[in-house]
Amino acid sequence: MSSAAQHTINYADSGGDHRRNALRVILSGGGTGGHVFPALAIAAELQRREPGTEFLFVGAKGRMEMDKVPEAGYRIVGLDIAGFQRRLTAQNLLFPFRLLGSLYKAWRVVRDFKPEVAIGTGGYASGPVLRVAQWQGIPTVLQEQNSYPGVTNRLLGKKANKVCVAFEGMEQWFPADRVVLTGNPVRENITGPLLPRDEALREFGLDPSRKTLFITGGSLGARVINEAIAAGMDQLLAAGLQLIWQTGKTYRAAYQGLESPRVRVLDFVRRMDAAYAAADWIVSRAGGTISELCIVGKPVILLPSPNVAEDHQTKNVQALVARKAAVLVRDTEAALHLVPAILNLVNDPQASGELSRRIRELARPDATRQIADEVLALLSPSPETASKNSRL
Repeated sequence: MSSAAQHTINYADSGGDHRRNALRVILSGGGTGGHVFPALAIAAELQRREPGTEFLFVGAKGRMEMDKVPEAGYRIVGLDIAGFQRRLTAQNLLFPFRLLGSLYKAWRVVRDFKPEVAIGTGGYASGPVLRVAQWQGIPTVLQEQNSYPGVTNRLLGKKANKVCVAFEGMEQWFPADRVVLTGNPVRENITGPLLPRDEALREFGLDPSRKTLFITGGSLGARVINEAIAAGMDQLLAAGLQLIWQTGKTYRAAYQGLESPRVRVLDFVRRMDAAYAAADWIVSRAGGTISELCIVGKPVILLPSPNVAEDHQTKNVQALVARKAAVLVRDTEAALHLVPAILNLVNDPQASGELSRRIRELARPDATRQIADEVLALLSPSPETASKNSRL
């Protein structure tokens, strides 16, 4: 039995034996690390502030949250839900039935767990869970990570009590009186001081005397990035670089043969704090990771995924490029332009330094704390309510 199977609990069938005096919080977010890790960061901050808090995560069956959440020590329920594809597929034909089934299961979970607040960080399961919570009159908090929200969050935002956002100007999508500019939550080991560079490089068995490039296509990997790096490997090594290369689980076998004393090929980087500390330059996708990159403050080349709703990653990158805080390379240009863009930065310390300075200016290291403030404020009666209750 896998670790996820051992720890996953279907709360709706577990009898509801819980302490009634504990704060109860449902969190839903998953599909990618950009949704999962912010939810885990919020839970950790709430746990620190309210040690008795009971958490229940709700995710999508078969997605990464079903492993990552139990690994972090939390319970999770899986819904049989998947995204709607842009082309006609069998999955699309099943979508209405899966959605109805997920809404029913979400209703049972919310009814039985009786949360005092529901928090959504995006992903397939987030829609049914927060919609059901809203139907049941439970306060809801949305955490919108992108500069262009998806359809689900735009709909949920109409009734959400708070919408915590990472970009300015989000009032065009959500009720202005509920929008709070917080930034995106990031893992605690990234907001604090990073490891010393030499120590971080030892984590990967690399040479402290060489400049280091960290490549990540996100938690699932990115085929286009991997292909461009593989094709340009000789040029990168000739430039004196060493590489930490997160390929994603699906792609690692194809590139394992390129591993060498100067190239680490990994399916998933568990010590992202060490990878960031070791890196002199970073190549990355452009989802929620952007918030981490702003805090880390390394010169970065971003390749937005074209396979996401409303092309929101491109809009995220454009917000940084407008401030000269990142370099944009599109997927369609990666084969020809990614490696030259890397080498341009390697050979131009002034440009690298300027990118580093400008992206650091956009950092919001207190995002998780501010979001926890908003969540807890929803659960505290206003002075007017407290006064009214005292007269009853």
